[in-house]
Amino acid sequence: MSVLRIKGGTPLRGEVNVAGSKNAALAILASVPLVDGTVVLHNVPNISDIQIKLSLLERLGVTSEFREGSLFINTEGLKAADLPEEDVRKIRTGFYMLGPLLMRLGSISLPMPGGCKIGARPVDLHLDGLRAMGTDIETVSGNYVAKADGMQGTELFLKMPSAGATQHLLATATLVPGNTVIKNASIEPEVVSLAGFLQAAGAKIEGAGTSTITISGVERLSSCEYSVPADRMQAGTYLIAAAITDGDVTCKGILPEEQTALVNTLKEAGYFAEEGHDWVRVWSEGRGRGIRVKTMPYPGFPTDIQQPMAALLTLCTGPSSIEETIYESRIGHIGELQRMGANVRSEGRFTIVEGIDELQGAVVEASDLRAGAALCLAAFAAQGETVIKNVVYIDRGYENLEQTFTQLGGQIERMTEEEWVRSNETIGQK
Repeated sequence: MSVLRIKGGTPLRGEVNVAGSKNAALAILASVPLVDGTVVLHNVPNISDIQIKLSLLERLGVTSEFREGSLFINTEGLKAADLPEEDVRKIRTGFYMLGPLLMRLGSISLPMPGGCKIGARPVDLHLDGLRAMGTDIETVSGNYVAKADGMQGTELFLKMPSAGATQHLLATATLVPGNTVIKNASIEPEVVSLAGFLQAAGAKIEGAGTSTITISGVERLSSCEYSVPADRMQAGTYLIAAAITDGDVTCKGILPEEQTALVNTLKEAGYFAEEGHDWVRVWSEGRGRGIRVKTMPYPGFPTDIQQPMAALLTLCTGPSSIEETIYESRIGHIGELQRMGANVRSEGRFTIVEGIDELQGAVVEASDLRAGAALCLAAFAAQGETVIKNVVYIDRGYENLEQTFTQLGGQIERMTEEEWVRSNETIGQK
C-alpha cells in the first residue's frame, strides 16, 4: 500500500493541462459494448478505475490497448461471461454495462454495483427504466439477471435527474426499436459527452444537455473515434488548491462554463478568478471569508467538489456551512480534517466549519476519492508534514497527481507504508 507524504506551507502556482474526465470516460466505456467494431478514444485518463473497467470488458471478449496517448478498443469478440463480483463492485459504472450488454447479447447476468462509500446510491431509476422498455429483470443471488424479449421505445420519466440513470437508459435506448423519450433527464456535462460518443457511432439522439432527451433506435452502432473532454472535477480541485495555499493556478483545456458554480463560490469567499475560451485562473490575495454552500445537480455546485471546498473553508475567517443534498454520507473527510486541527463537524446533511488560522500536518486516511483530494489540499496548506494513507482511493480519479502538484511547486512524495515507517524509525534514531 502506498502513502503520500506532503510538506505544506508553499503557495501552489502555475498552469495545469487537465486530464480527461474520469466520469465521462467510464460512462463511455460502459457503452462501448453497443458498438460492433472498433473504437478509438482520445484523452482517456489512465487511472485505476479505467483499468478496472477495461479488465471487465476484456473478460467479455473486448480487447483494448493504450497506444500513443489514445485507447484502441475492438468489440468484435464480445461474448457473455461471468464477471467477478469483487471487480464489478469496485466501480459504480460497472453496473451501467447491464443495458448495453443486454442489447448486444440478448441476456446478461451482472453483479450488483458498488463504488465509493458515500451514502445510499439506489439503482431503482435504472431498473424501472429498463423494465419500462420491456426488459425482464430478476435478482438472483446478488446478481441482476436480465433478458431482452420484445423491447420497445417508450416515454420514461425520472423521479430525479440522475446522471447515472440518464446515461444508462440513454445508451441502452440507442438499439431499442422505436423512439424513447427520457424526461427530467440529467443535464450533467458527462451526459452530453456520452451522447456525443454514441452519435459518433451512429446513434440518433436529440436533446442531450436538456431535461428531455429523445432517442430513435437504430439497428447497429459502428466503429467510431471520439475525444474525452477534460475532467471538470480535477480542474475544480486544482483551482481550489490555488485558493487554499494562497497561490495562483490556471487550468487549461477546459470548458469555463463547467466551473461557473465553483468560480462564483470562490469569488463569494473573497478569492479572485478570470477566464478565457478554454481556461480558468484562480488566485488568492489573502484569507477568504466564510460562506454557505449547497450542492446541487449541474449547473449547481457539484457534490464531487464539496469535500475539497470544506478543506478550503477551514482556513477562511468566520463560520461556514455546506449542505450536501446528493449523498447523505459524504463526510469521511471531516474526522481527518479534525486531526489536522480543523474546527469542523457534521450535523445531518450539513458540514459546519469555523475558520482557524492554520492547519497542522498529521497522519490521515482517505475514505473515498474526493475525501482524499480534500486531504491533499489541506496538507499543502498545513504547517509541517502530512502523510495520507489509503492512496488507492485518490488514484481512482487523479492521473499523475504527484507530477501535477510538483509542477505547481508542491512538495509531495509517494512511498510505500514500509518505506515511510522505516524513514520515521531512522529519524527517531538520530
